[in-house]
Amino acid sequence: MINEVLKRMMGGIAWGGIFTFIALTALVINDINPHVSTIWLYMAGSLVLGIYFGIASFIFEREGWSPLKKTMVHFLLSVVVYFTIALPVGWVIFSPIAIILTFFVFVAIYILFWFGFQLYYKRVEAALNKTLHKK
Repeated sequence: MINEVLKRMMGGIAWGGIFTFIALTALVINDINPHVSTIWLYMAGSLVLGIYFGIASFIFEREGWSPLKKTMVHFLLSVVVYFTIALPVGWVIFSPIAIILTFFVFVAIYILFWFGFQLYYKRVEAALNKTLHKK
């Protein structure tokens, strides 16, 4: 179990690093030179979010919960964790309009990921069923 937690944490850190690299690339392309402490703070926030999402995937393996309950718990925790990091770090300006707009963008991205995973697992299910029917 500890190995699986560490594996998911490291995967989350890797994803956080990838997103940080993408953001840094955008800064380089646009010739924007933020202070090193700002980059450090943003990267720390990105890595913490990556760790959270890596560990939060355990929610979907919980026995006895419906898929809807798993999704709602994961979504609500994700919103709370994201805003807990994004507001102090400075990713989101502390104003009602900015928070509401960010929330809707978060929901849209969450829905895209959810549909992507749904399509992926439906294809895996179809492939497994096809393999079982051949035997």
